[in-house]
Amino acid sequence: MLNIVSASMPKRLLLLCALCVCSLAHAQAQAQRTPSRIGIVYIERLMIESKMAKAADAKIEEEFSKRQKKLQDQIALFKATSDKFDGEAPTLAESDRIRRARELLDIEKDVQRAQREFREDLIQRKSEERDKIGIKAKKIIEQIAEQEQLDVVLQDAVWFSARIDVTDKVLKALDK
Repeated sequence: MLNIVSASMPKRLLLLCALCVCSLAHAQAQAQRTPSRIGIVYIERLMIESKMAKAADAKIEEEFSKRQKKLQDQIALFKATSDKFDGEAPTLAESDRIRRARELLDIEKDVQRAQREFREDLIQRKSEERDKIGIKAKKIIEQIAEQEQLDVVLQDAVWFSARIDVTDKVLKALDK
């Protein structure tokens, strides 16, 4: 009995190897019949050129214009106060000069804090708007990928052929 098992073992192994080779050949043939389709989107164009992005920029500009004007006025007042102090400092008594220098330093700190807060709030607000655009763009990209039967859509490559660029289609859909 042991002889029979060992004699048929090479045949089984040979048959198993043949099946593996055939299935690999079949898989390779299938892969060659259906080439992958690739699309690419230049995201930064969407964030700059879309109507949604331009509207968001205008909205943010309007939203922050009063604060920016107030900040510019604070800066101008600080500069005027600083220039006045520089002109009067040599004639002031020591105690008055020290007191006004401290006041000026406090004003400068307030202006710097206001500038920092303004920048942080502006960056945060722009980020929120970009996120909204990104979410909508992602949905549109998925729709276009399904419509055009794309296997993958990449973003922002170093170089790509215009043939696979779907940015204009996404822009057009975003602007509807």
